[in-house]
Amino acid sequence: MDPAKQMIIDYVKKEFLDEDSDMEVTETTPLISSGIVDSFSMVSLKTFLEKKYKISIPDDKATPEAFDSVNKIMDLLKEFVKA
Repeated sequence: MDPAKQMIIDYVKKEFLDEDSDMEVTETTPLISSGIVDSFSMVSLKTFLEKKYKISIPDDKATPEAFDSVNKIMDLLKEFVKA
């Protein structure tokens, strides 16, 4: 798996799931629509990604749809992270 995807999955598990949760998080797991990530948590995740990649994600791009899975987050990051 792409290290960036794994990093996001690890962050979501650590920050938003209970320690004893057996919920599986993969690159296609719905994060927002399943309730793992709420609107406050989405802001936290956005801030984490902005600091990690030294980027700024405009609020109009940081939509629930754009943050609803690790794959969608990766698509969003590709717009802002220089290869």
